[in-house]
Amino acid sequence: MTFKTDKLVFRPGDVDLKYSPFKKDLRTETFVLGAFNPGLTVLPNGNLLIMVRVAEALKEPVVGKHIHAIAWNPEGYCLEAYPLNEVIRDDPRKFTLKKYLPTGVMGLTSLSWLLPVELSADGLQVVEIHYDKIISPDRSSQEYGIEDARISIIEGKYYMTCCTVSSERHATSLFTSTDGLNYSFAGIILDHQNKDMLIFEGKIKDIYYAFTRPLGALYFDTGMQSEYLAGPSINLASSPDLLHWKPTDFPFIRSKRGSGFTNRIGGGTPPILTTKGWLALFHGVETKGKVGIYRTYWAMMDRENPHKILKIEDKEPLMESKSELTEDIKDQIYLNDVVFTTGIVEAGDHYIVASGELDLACRITHIPKSFLDL
Repeated sequence: MTFKTDKLVFRPGDVDLKYSPFKKDLRTETFVLGAFNPGLTVLPNGNLLIMVRVAEALKEPVVGKHIHAIAWNPEGYCLEAYPLNEVIRDDPRKFTLKKYLPTGVMGLTSLSWLLPVELSADGLQVVEIHYDKIISPDRSSQEYGIEDARISIIEGKYYMTCCTVSSERHATSLFTSTDGLNYSFAGIILDHQNKDMLIFEGKIKDIYYAFTRPLGALYFDTGMQSEYLAGPSINLASSPDLLHWKPTDFPFIRSKRGSGFTNRIGGGTPPILTTKGWLALFHGVETKGKVGIYRTYWAMMDRENPHKILKIEDKEPLMESKSELTEDIKDQIYLNDVVFTTGIVEAGDHYIVASGELDLACRITHIPKSFLDL
């Protein structure tokens, strides 16, 4: 679909690396591989905030016969070296260690941290980049970075989920704030390989709900007669306190035969309450090449019973990547066909939607409510 207001608002070149958390420890040159996948929320002053994932990478990851990864430890940031003949390099973002095969054990050529960027109320202009409020690794569970923030406001408090990456686990961590700018770590709330966690922006009968997305290496066939495909799904979980989560006893949004995605599926925006129910945008991936094609779809859930899906659009995508948006930075593109939607706020007769475009930049789209039958 084509929307009148649809533009990139933040790019890799907008990040000033003199504020990088790596600077005091690393003596090697880095660059911004991507500034993307922004969590989105409304600040008390009416402006918007995007919490941008900055993937900072080594300019020369290969030196001599070794490839290097950035890591955090209690002494600071350091480089880990791996012999080239012991890795598989088929993805610009990571490499696979041969000695662990067939188990997939990875190393990263970049490390991500979070940068709060204040936008105008319409989301189209940068007001201030809050370098003094950067969120970067400071504990072992964040050894290889903090990724893909999603922000929900519940009863005046801000709750931000992020994927934290380490050799310990690939987990979901919770950060909280009273003003939308200053966040404190509240702990790991979902364990290994459970990411894309989106907390509903409001409680239902005093219970918190969230989308989760467990991702494993083993799945079972659904059977020849089933309308569903094997693989990861978006699941529902509930909690009395935002810290202890119980999965529901039945599946939620799953890949179907004939849908627009057959590879994988995952949460996009935290569900928000509308007059019709809980609205959520999610991503589906069609198989193509190494990464696939990421598109955005949407679903509406019952306001009193979120397990009940009132409508789901899983055939025609709401959003796809647009090459014209990245024309002026095409020399920096390392992936194609990826839009990864991560935030939504209401704005009168439309929604302001934040996405990562090509794992490279931050995209803001104004979507009229009429496109979502609202």
